[in-house]
Amino acid sequence: MNSALQPALLALALGYLLGSIPFGLILTRLAGKGDLRSVGSGNIGATNVLRTGSKGLAAATLLLDAAKGAVAVWLAMRFFPGTERFAATGALVGHLYPVWLKFRGGKGVATLLGVLVPLLPLAALVYAVVWIGLLLLARISSVAGMAAAVSAPVSAALLDRSDLLPMLIGFALLVIWKHRENLARLKAGTEPRVGRTK
Repeated sequence: MNSALQPALLALALGYLLGSIPFGLILTRLAGKGDLRSVGSGNIGATNVLRTGSKGLAAATLLLDAAKGAVAVWLAMRFFPGTERFAATGALVGHLYPVWLKFRGGKGVATLLGVLVPLLPLAALVYAVVWIGLLLLARISSVAGMAAAVSAPVSAALLDRSDLLPMLIGFALLVIWKHRENLARLKAGTEPRVGRTK
């Protein structure tokens, strides 16, 4: 194997393994809430964990899903310098398509925030403000999440980080793709609001 390629592949694999840890599923099972995939939308992310009635578990899921993205990139920076983008890609793809769950993962909003923290901290701050601000204003998780994802490549462009732009555009498109059912419900006017029953 090419010696220059090996660290990149290791970072990609490490990112994928960390990203594919389904914290929402693990936490809800440990808390006796059953299989999260049989609740609400069936998604393994924090919004669906909230539908189990536990705000604490939802917050823990959000933090851990973000942390696994941040840790993957940080480890790449520490041990495989120059491979951060491979680790970031692995972490997000691992969360979206975990092999352990037959490639049916989450929607990537928290994990994308996590990879931005060590990669482009100012963009992570903008992302968090957009996400939280829209969630408070619109009360629609999918709208807030997709808008936050789109903010990442916009921030990279404004911060003159064109090297990250293709990757972040790809990430934003992946997050939007994972929200395609939400987009259909938004168009139909049936997308639920956070804090309200369907």
